[in-house]
Amino acid sequence: MGAPPYVPQIRRYQHWLRDKHGLAFDDYQSLWEWSVRDLEAFWQSIWDYYEMQSPTPHRQVLAQEVMPGARWFEGAQVNYARQVFRHVQPAHAAGFPAIISRNEAGEQRELSWPELRRQVASLALHLQAQGLERGDRVAAYLPNVPEAMVAFLAVASLGAVWSICAPDMGTHAVLDRFKQIDPKMLIACDGVRYGGKAFDRTQVVAELKAALPSVRHVLIRRDLGLDTAPLPAFTDWLDAIGSSGPQVDAFEPMWLPFDHPLWIVYSSGTTGLPKPIVHGHGGIVVVMLAAGGLHNDIGCSYDRNSWGERYHWYSSTGWVMWNAQLAGLLSGTTCCIYDGNPGGSKENPDWTVLWRFAADLGVTFFGAGAAFFANCMKADVDLSKLPGLKTIRVLGTTGSPLSEDAQRWGTRQFQKLGVPDIWWCNISGGTDFAGAFIGGNRELPQVPGQMQCRELGAAVEAWNEQGQPVIGEVGELVCTRPIPSMPLHFWNDEGNKRYLSSYFDMYAGVWRHGDWLKITPEGGCIIYGRSDATINRHGLRMGTSELYSAVEALPEVLDSMVVDLEFLGRESYMPLFVVLRPGVPLDDAMKAKLAGAIRTALSPRFVPDEILQVAEIPRTLSGKKQELPIKKLLLGQPLEKVVNRDAMANPHCLEWYVDFARRRA
Repeated sequence: MGAPPYVPQIRRYQHWLRDKHGLAFDDYQSLWEWSVRDLEAFWQSIWDYYEMQSPTPHRQVLAQEVMPGARWFEGAQVNYARQVFRHVQPAHAAGFPAIISRNEAGEQRELSWPELRRQVASLALHLQAQGLERGDRVAAYLPNVPEAMVAFLAVASLGAVWSICAPDMGTHAVLDRFKQIDPKMLIACDGVRYGGKAFDRTQVVAELKAALPSVRHVLIRRDLGLDTAPLPAFTDWLDAIGSSGPQVDAFEPMWLPFDHPLWIVYSSGTTGLPKPIVHGHGGIVVVMLAAGGLHNDIGCSYDRNSWGERYHWYSSTGWVMWNAQLAGLLSGTTCCIYDGNPGGSKENPDWTVLWRFAADLGVTFFGAGAAFFANCMKADVDLSKLPGLKTIRVLGTTGSPLSEDAQRWGTRQFQKLGVPDIWWCNISGGTDFAGAFIGGNRELPQVPGQMQCRELGAAVEAWNEQGQPVIGEVGELVCTRPIPSMPLHFWNDEGNKRYLSSYFDMYAGVWRHGDWLKITPEGGCIIYGRSDATINRHGLRMGTSELYSAVEALPEVLDSMVVDLEFLGRESYMPLFVVLRPGVPLDDAMKAKLAGAIRTALSPRFVPDEILQVAEIPRTLSGKKQELPIKKLLLGQPLEKVVNRDAMANPHCLEWYVDFARRRA
């Protein structure tokens, strides 16, 4: 007898709702309407369906429905690491590893579930012995390797607060984040390999330690085996995870209140420092179980229905999709992670790197940023040469809108492999609440260029300029009711000022996300890029102010402005406009200097597509750069609709931008 036919996770959930609660729905729209109308019943059903545990009962699901400040599952106690460790015995007994990793050198490692638990316990006991206490912050500067996941689980198990930056970020960008949170401990690497090159990070780590006086203990993972002379006093990673014995075996993650801080992630606005967003243990666990299971259709590896599930979503540790990949462990799923450049090296470009990795491992869910699929299409990648890819049943995308062309390309590639109906799980959400507003449904029709539905529990609407919900028209993406993973608060944000101005400045009590959204009459969704001036490059968001501080630190630069013309179905294009000192030409050397400053301070991902010299940067009477009006102008909107000349300090400078927009069009 063969395996029973696969049942989509969302169908299994609906069968459970029917059998357990007598709730039956004719279609997805009516299921979604119930989930946002009766928030308490829906989120209680997620708690019950995924058998979440607490030593104390919660008094009610939603104590206060306000945004911000909703209080969920008060009285319940949880711990992210406890939810992960529930799977150690059954997953191991079924013969499945917790994590499989590979790097650019081709080194592949497997971490079993019991070994994952042992390393986490050993590291937690080490950190505890060094004085780490509940509520303390731990800063990590690590690549996408199993050690980052181990470190996170150890920190979370003690009730300390985790925060990570990717090692492709320069000292300034990292300090802009970590300085805000006063970390007690720093876990870092000595270097990374990317694009065929080794990058020494010992000097950066030394600079971080020197600039973070709150750090009392440093742990180093020696990936490149470099000279440790530049490093501050540290403990070697291998020593910290090397313990075993009765104390390690007996270690248990502590029970914590549902809203106890779990991690701090960073999302950048258009002014000031990156926003340090605090999420809670319970909200993240309940939302990631629902999104990963019901919408992304990721199953438990040792469940008969999804036996052998292997989940891969390519990400750096600087993107919230790292957190989403990590969440596979919550469901008892084997996580397959790759550390390196998905496009090979500059000298030897190769967009089959991730595909070969997935084919070798028998990956079942393959996710990446939308830009990855576009690059594979442009490189004429032929997936039919990799028959091992037949195990993939889901292609996940996010980060920016996936074009119709890229989706059709991928579908044709899988048809050639003998997979006629590959399912695209196109999602859109944010670092802000570590979730998705819009996503996939295995059972709904697919339309290239669209996402299938609004996610369960997410009361998402598109609002026109009058603040009214519209269907079939482009409007502001808003969420009218709370979601458990919305931020608890921003770190050190007195009176919630930054939190309120980030999401609630336009509509009091209603979350405005900053995306243009169209909801089709059939319930499909199309995102038309950012409605604010945040840069979104290859799935990573960065505030324009961070780029300005890098560029304008150069003595030759008087002023600058950048706009990101991410837009559905069009090539991503990000120009940088600069005002240079009199007599300074924008020659190749100056362009290289500007690009180098951005690469060093932020990341190579934020180097602009084109640098243009201008006489002036358009500014308001109060001195603000007019990024959004220029962005709209370059996207083809008429000048009179995007800018009020009377509110400008220098309206005469607009003619150059109008002419530039005309030439581009």
